[in-house]
Amino acid sequence: MYIKDLLAVSPQPTYDQSFFENKTINHSGNQFKSIEPDYKSLIPAGLLRRMGKATRMGVGAGLPLLQRYSGVDGIIVGTANGGLDNCMRFLNQIEQYEEGSLTPTDFVQSTPNSVAGLLSVMTGNTGYNNTHVHKGLAFENALLDAKLLFERNEAASLLVGNVEEISEWNYNIEYLEGQFKEESVDSNSLLNSTSKGTVCGEGSAMFILEPAPVNAHSVIKDVDQLCFPAENDVIEKIKQLLDRNNLIPTDIRALVLGMNGDIRTDFWYQHICSKLFPQQGIFTFKNLTGEYPTASAFATWLSSYILQGAHIPSAAIYKATSSHIENILIYNQYKGAQHGFILMSNVKQANC
Repeated sequence: MYIKDLLAVSPQPTYDQSFFENKTINHSGNQFKSIEPDYKSLIPAGLLRRMGKATRMGVGAGLPLLQRYSGVDGIIVGTANGGLDNCMRFLNQIEQYEEGSLTPTDFVQSTPNSVAGLLSVMTGNTGYNNTHVHKGLAFENALLDAKLLFERNEAASLLVGNVEEISEWNYNIEYLEGQFKEESVDSNSLLNSTSKGTVCGEGSAMFILEPAPVNAHSVIKDVDQLCFPAENDVIEKIKQLLDRNNLIPTDIRALVLGMNGDIRTDFWYQHICSKLFPQQGIFTFKNLTGEYPTASAFATWLSSYILQGAHIPSAAIYKATSSHIENILIYNQYKGAQHGFILMSNVKQANC
């Protein structure tokens, strides 16, 4: 699957591309919130006023791409929580108004498929429309959905992406279960942390995917996933992924890893590096965006620019490499239970 165009709303200045001018934001605390663009020229004011944050970010990242590629055959979004803030407001209204006249907007935007649906309505796109809600593997499943559509010749162009917001509700619940750090940390020190928990992030990354390489940005060669594995299971899964793409570990010049500063789970990344990739360069992203279930979408956005040879800010470089990067393996795990793998290459290498 070839990435033709891409856009991201994140806790970094990615929307206007100044991220690649070393203008990274050093966040502090337990929540890394997105830098939202000015939506006024993109979304009608009456509609914008009624949008929750997840909907704004998803539409803000997806709508410009759909306007550039009007012939897209479908829209696929991966999300764990959707617009959870709107969902809780709607549930509270049921009690507050004693199941009487409720605000329809909160209900409409509370469902995980609201972003894909709204993008369809706003652009008049009547093609395939699907939302995957698989927690830490939602984005990987969205990519697999697209891959199957291309293989069956049921689509020639697709918008695929993710959306996740920090809501008061999901943050508090996950904080109580120990997902986030009790102490305040910042972007620069997060990956050196030796305590439990991480920081909460959010964002939306959208991609135009096509099966043909013309004018492509980069290529997603393969996607795989694993749940509740042992350490050796992860090693075997990566070997299988590389083998079916006629690659060996030394063909992977760089890794993009989802390390998040949680001492309980970062060992997964250390394990694969020591066993399979001891010499490869390493890029990180959760010190820039925080942790959220579909953060691998941001990793895909970042990897595409790495493969293009863009200037990558030093904050994203964990271990530098002097090698020309032709293949990248993205490895991300969520809470130690769900493990996703995305293999990417530059267009020249993919066509060899």
